[in-house]
Amino acid sequence: MEDKILESIAYILPAAVTGFVAYYMFNGFINQQNSEKKLELLAQRKKESLPIKLQAYERMLLFCERINPIKMLVRIQPISENTNDYLQLLIANIEQEFEHNLVQQIYISNDAWTAIVATKRAIITKLKQVAETSNSANDLRENVLIDYSKTLPPTETAIAFIKNEVKKLV
Repeated sequence: MEDKILESIAYILPAAVTGFVAYYMFNGFINQQNSEKKLELLAQRKKESLPIKLQAYERMLLFCERINPIKMLVRIQPISENTNDYLQLLIANIEQEFEHNLVQQIYISNDAWTAIVATKRAIITKLKQVAETSNSANDLRENVLIDYSKTLPPTETAIAFIKNEVKKLV
């Protein structure tokens, strides 16, 4: 009886070891296959989303160019000599451009979005400050142009940041 048990163990033990080895190898193979498929899917998603992200960065760069105070003052003429009317027109134009591009925040990094919002706020704040000391709409234009001829507009910083972000993407 003991011989039968030992004989059974002699047959069962190699089969069990072989079974465990096969299970371990197949399990590792399946896990590796799943990992490779996940990586392929991530690469495919990234490849598909890259053009959308690049387009969003392009639009935000264009937004920065459009709200650049020097370029904006050349593009938007005063409607009257009233300083406040012109200031409100400039601010409304900035806000309209911003709202037009608001959805782009989905596709760009949080840091880039923060830089763009900070740029918008800095320009509006500067326009308001200059408007307080200006006597007319044309005076406001001149004072803003003089002020920004001495310092770099905040849009240049945002544009540099956007370009840096795009370099990381591609």
